[in-house]
Amino acid sequence: MKTSETLAFECETGNYHTFCPISCVAWLYQKIEDSFFLVVGTKTCGYFLQNALGVTIFAEPRYAMAELEEGDISAKLNDQRELERICLQIKNDRNPCVIFWIGTCTTEIIKMDLEGIAPILEKRLGIPIVVARANGLDYAFTQGEDTVLAAMAHRCPEYKHYAEQESIEHATLVKNSSNSKDISQKKVLTKSNLVLFGSLPSSVASQLNLELKRQSVPVSGWLPSQRYNELPHLGKGVYVCGVNPFLSRTATTLMRRRKCQLVGAPFPIGPDGTRAWIEKICSIFNIKAEGLEERENQIWKKNKDYIQILGGKSVFFMGDNLLEVSIARFLIRCGMTVYEIGIPYMDKRYQSAELSFLQHTCEKMKKPSPRIVEKPDNYSQVQRMHELKPHLAITGMAHANPLEARNIDTKWSVEFTFAQIHGSSNARDVLELVTRPLRRKDGFTSNSRSLSKQTLGN
Repeated sequence: MKTSETLAFECETGNYHTFCPISCVAWLYQKIEDSFFLVVGTKTCGYFLQNALGVTIFAEPRYAMAELEEGDISAKLNDQRELERICLQIKNDRNPCVIFWIGTCTTEIIKMDLEGIAPILEKRLGIPIVVARANGLDYAFTQGEDTVLAAMAHRCPEYKHYAEQESIEHATLVKNSSNSKDISQKKVLTKSNLVLFGSLPSSVASQLNLELKRQSVPVSGWLPSQRYNELPHLGKGVYVCGVNPFLSRTATTLMRRRKCQLVGAPFPIGPDGTRAWIEKICSIFNIKAEGLEERENQIWKKNKDYIQILGGKSVFFMGDNLLEVSIARFLIRCGMTVYEIGIPYMDKRYQSAELSFLQHTCEKMKKPSPRIVEKPDNYSQVQRMHELKPHLAITGMAHANPLEARNIDTKWSVEFTFAQIHGSSNARDVLELVTRPLRRKDGFTSNSRSLSKQTLGN
């Protein structure tokens, strides 16, 4: 572990040992209510979705599999004709406002031209078709959402919001003129809008909207929106701010393609992160944030019981969902020591504010700076865990049981992806997840001690 003030970054040669990125369909099809997601892949992709999402065919979910067969892979079947047949059936049965094509590993390997076919079928069917490549060859778990939002950013309407305001000269002319129709009005650009990007449950998004509203900060829209025809207007003069650390491709698209201005802020995970996120947004609009310190202190006081459990404990992140840096920063603030932050992919530019906040939190809590390892090698990580002996390992499901067998308590990282962890009021949910294995172990230990005393007494 590094005890210096600077963070140590390393990159190993490990593979992406993460959940499949097509799992983003699980939360996106619920977020975008008038959408339909078509995953183009093999039987394996279908089995994964069926098991991971846990939805039976009788529920009629708004997603489906376009299963690739031997004829598709050997180019004996016409891809365009087959996809047209499937999309026409979707249109007749479900009548969505937009269809998302989700590419997989197989479509990458056989070089299926989804981007070329989509505009042709979109024109024929009269339904927008958005193509997103969420294959596990190039992307980690949560980056599936990143590719979808980046594709949606191109479909957002152009921002052209002008306020008609008369100049002093025009006002004088109006006063002296009998025909006001001859007076031309001068258009002046109004105050810039704020668009937040990242898929969150509606209740959590409403909480963040309310937090910003208390500071008199306008939120003009979200990407993604709940309905496709309610996508936010984007363009020059619009500020955008992310709520998740895995949306670097979306941020780049918004800046380079749509000419938006990115607000670089820590992410609103935990009361400390939420406060820093709001303060940064307020500073962009020249607004002084008020009442945030008091609210943060109330949240810490409210969760004192959980924080006492974490105090003095250590944790090791193996890397899975790209939320590792933000969660590690929050746990350090709760009094834990983070030995290592493994992460499948790190965009230092997009996460620069979060990394600076992590370093500041380590200094504030007088904790050593964690080691940050991109694309970690799992074998080497296990060896390091044997040496460091952390109290808890936050890891993917594939490694949980082997680590438990080696007497290392674990927590599935995928649970943080599906839980409501954003905003100050949801801090307790994060603490509940982290402390559960520690409380379970303490419960077993206390029960064992009581049984031993009873045996000795008898």
